[in-house]
Amino acid sequence: MRSAVIVFPGSNCDRDALRALAEVPGMKVGPLWHDDTTLPPETDLVVLPGGFSYGDYLRPGALAARAPIMAEVRRHADRGGLVLGICNGFQILTESRLLPGALLPNRDTRFIGRPCLLRVDRTDTPFTGAYQKGQVVQFPIAHADGRFYLPEEDLARLEQRGQVVFRYCDAAGRVEPSVNPNGAAHHIAGIVNDRGNVLGLMPHPERASDPRIGGEDGKGVWDSVVAWCQNKGKRSGHGHGF
Repeated sequence: MRSAVIVFPGSNCDRDALRALAEVPGMKVGPLWHDDTTLPPETDLVVLPGGFSYGDYLRPGALAARAPIMAEVRRHADRGGLVLGICNGFQILTESRLLPGALLPNRDTRFIGRPCLLRVDRTDTPFTGAYQKGQVVQFPIAHADGRFYLPEEDLARLEQRGQVVFRYCDAAGRVEPSVNPNGAAHHIAGIVNDRGNVLGLMPHPERASDPRIGGEDGKGVWDSVVAWCQNKGKRSGHGHGF
């Protein structure tokens, strides 16, 4: 299978993502510049990496959402292709309206960089099949604008549709304000679109894919994607538009 990591001016986690994906058996991966207008043939996964695209001018992700490559990313998502936005990539996905909501400044208005515990709330997505429902994993966070927000009516709809995939939690999987690092609504760390093929995630699985640099919990994301793509021809009538 093939993946592409989009590089914007100011991206600083693209190499982390490229390295993590390059170590996945059977995965071909390469960078793609923001001014490109096409994806490599037979691309399965597009990754929008973390960083500070375009210096976070206007709002984080606002300019990157209008980069030339994003038109092709939208077409890829419309075709059912997989898209993963990590940290700044999540911000780009909300700014481009590929995902609902917004990422606002952290509750204490400070940059936060540290390990963080997450609960996996869904395992029927292309990104989480290798995990167990309710499993607690540890990914690092590194953001100043990670507080997920939606108006209450839209938030209720998001929950009803089962689009929340990861939540901030404690070691026992409990979600409560004391373990929510940024004040995100409903402790949300990651969501999918209604179809399920686009995931936005504030914590960094690519920085938790090697035991030498902080653990291997993030490898489940890449293993899930590989398994999903290998089996996509066998599925039919799966829920949530899969």
